[in-house]
Amino acid sequence: MVETTGTLTGRRGVRLVYSSHVPAGAVRAVVLLAHGYGEHRGRYAHVVAALAARGYAVYALDHRGHGGSGGPRAVVDRFDDFVEDLHVLAGRAKTAYRAAPLCLVGHSMGGLIALRYALRHQPELQGLIVSGAALRFGEDTPAIARRLSGLLARLAPNFPIVVSGPTGESLLSRDPRVQERFAADPLCYTGPLRLWMAHQLLQAAGDARRRLEELTLPLLVMHGEDDRFVLPSGSSELFRRARSADKTLKLWPGCRHEVFNEPEQGEVIAFLLEWLDRRTETEGRAGVPVGRA
Repeated sequence: MVETTGTLTGRRGVRLVYSSHVPAGAVRAVVLLAHGYGEHRGRYAHVVAALAARGYAVYALDHRGHGGSGGPRAVVDRFDDFVEDLHVLAGRAKTAYRAAPLCLVGHSMGGLIALRYALRHQPELQGLIVSGAALRFGEDTPAIARRLSGLLARLAPNFPIVVSGPTGESLLSRDPRVQERFAADPLCYTGPLRLWMAHQLLQAAGDARRRLEELTLPLLVMHGEDDRFVLPSGSSELFRRARSADKTLKLWPGCRHEVFNEPEQGEVIAFLLEWLDRRTETEGRAGVPVGRA
């Protein structure tokens, strides 16, 4: 595998750090990778290595405000700035591999970015894979607070939000080392979720849920059944309402938020690779039966 790093110019001139990972042999397809909130592309090195070993060229960026990219930490002016940045990365990948099928993998907030990207550009995609997509979360927020979130976010955009959850537990994975490495990683954001960012996430997720029937491309939806950050019901809803003729839902029993970092990560990555292999055997393949695994 040959790895190259570089920079792109995103929406409003923000500097974005990205990397490409190209297999030694022929390129089967190109995979765009969108990471989650507060993290960076480097946390997916094991996923990228497995994809490249199977013949996939992988392009990944650090979202604005994340990792090595520019912008205020863990905040965005408008959620779809993330989507437009991803389109810049897609342009770079398509310039390098014009004839290769293009697939998109997104986790958590990256899953929501990937969904919104697909709603705009699905004719250009051979497949969409989301893991723990941020479609339903914060359901215990009082209705009045949700209705006033836009106004409050404009008045106090940097107000910190307390995200509740079980204490003394590793919420990312059953492997506590995953949480420990996240906390010690200088490229990961461990500060509070700001009110404006929370509002942007809620608005983007709500809009995406209203449009799920527009999805018709091959779709793989994965989620840990014991996810305490993002509700698995959002992924089930995505699977149920998408009009894709080829769609698969995989709920991983006992797994928490980061299925790629659970003890079962080998099974998760193998499942992803098998799904991708079947959709990239022939350009524009159609008629693959709907599945639920």
